[in-house]
Amino acid sequence: MSYALTVKSQVTVPKAIRHHLRLVPGQSIDYEPLPDGSVRMTAANKPAEDNPFLALVGIGIRRQPTEEIMRETRGEDSMR
Repeated sequence: MSYALTVKSQVTVPKAIRHHLRLVPGQSIDYEPLPDGSVRMTAANKPAEDNPFLALVGIGIRRQPTEEIMRETRGEDSMR
């Protein structure tokens, strides 16, 4: 399987490879050139299930205006 570089020298990592490496959006990738001319690609950071902070990304989204959330957490006087 081969993929073309974009004009910015970028390439999409195929879904099967992302799944195999357990990559999550925004995660860094390390590249290591090998003596035989190939390149080893590894996940630079631990996947979300190993990082307790990454596992929490997105869970705080509520469909309320900021003012309502502020009143709930700080009381009615918070918006004065």
